[in-house]
Amino acid sequence: MEDSAPRPARQAITAANPADRPVYVIGGGPGGLATAYALRAQGIRAVVVEKADGVGASWRRHYDRLHLHTTRRLSALPGLAIPRRFGRWVARDDLVRYLEKYAEFHELEIVTGVEVSRVERTPDGNGWLLRATGGRELVGSAVVVATGYNHTPRLPRWPGREDFTGDLTHAADYRSGKEYAGRDVLVVGVGNTGAEIAVDLVENGAGRVRLAVRTVPHIVRRSTAGWAAQYSGIMIRRLPVGLVDRISRVMAKASVPDLSAHGLPRPDTGLYTRARQGAIPVQDVGLIDAVRRGRVEIVAAVESFGDGGEVVLADGSRISPDAVVAATGYVRALEGLVGHLGVLDDEGRPVAHGPRTPKDAPGLYFTGYTTPISGTLRELAMDAEKIAKAVRRRSR
Repeated sequence: MEDSAPRPARQAITAANPADRPVYVIGGGPGGLATAYALRAQGIRAVVVEKADGVGASWRRHYDRLHLHTTRRLSALPGLAIPRRFGRWVARDDLVRYLEKYAEFHELEIVTGVEVSRVERTPDGNGWLLRATGGRELVGSAVVVATGYNHTPRLPRWPGREDFTGDLTHAADYRSGKEYAGRDVLVVGVGNTGAEIAVDLVENGAGRVRLAVRTVPHIVRRSTAGWAAQYSGIMIRRLPVGLVDRISRVMAKASVPDLSAHGLPRPDTGLYTRARQGAIPVQDVGLIDAVRRGRVEIVAAVESFGDGGEVVLADGSRISPDAVVAATGYVRALEGLVGHLGVLDDEGRPVAHGPRTPKDAPGLYFTGYTTPISGTLRELAMDAEKIAKAVRRRSR
């Protein structure tokens, strides 16, 4: 593919990275595309390998209602702004269009329909061998793993789950509340996805909507008087955790009504303490109003499934919804790909992230496996440039 960069950059690609050993980027989502561009900007040949037929595959599968909870300006990837016509809160389909345009605009080298199943060191110890579909063996000087945080749906093994006679689906397969009009639906999980799906069900005419909550979340306004919650997330990142917890507690009392009477008391632990543990606050896109009006009912967590269509809750109560939507998160599913290299922790997360590489795996990078309070796309963009510079330094 012809490079749009000036001639010196093309020469640098050849000198720094021979054509037979490019840097391979696994995953054609925002993180992978941003990293590929950043590598190119450093004069390094980068090849994106994507198992789906096009870029942004995970975003295409999200529910119809989805909009970014981060602002358009702070969600753009390096080298190309998101069009203003997409609005402040970019819709799912518009983000997919942007990712497609991004790959085209930067003339990124992308191979689709190929899945990498295992990453190994090359026999000479100077590069990486990628085993892919069709018996392919790809050899790269470095590898960036960017398969995404929302990789494989996690559906808890609730006792009796297999005998449930109602509809049970993971949020990954949920598209629109229109499919549930007039039905009694239980949404399990009160992260951003579960909260938004519950609101979507209400707005599309579900007969009854209940939201099962195990751990009470922190809820913040997505925007207050034009000030996006993301701005606050960026400002507090380097402040002491205890200080941020105290500030956020005061702000919550001023901006979010007490929903204790409706089953959502204020959390006991601080907002930033939770965020550092990976629990990002729920940004309100209608949940507060729906709970106050009784249109979304808060119930206890799901413990098991009873006979037929019954669901047993943690408080001992039993309900019989027509359908259950499990917004129970995802697993990274990196074990088969890199688990044998000793680069994952006990929970399957990379031990190093961004420009840092695992001690025993130099040249192996990971991006997109954290949930920063300052905005995932913003951090992906920053990580991309840091990774590219780290690869460049290593190549020298």
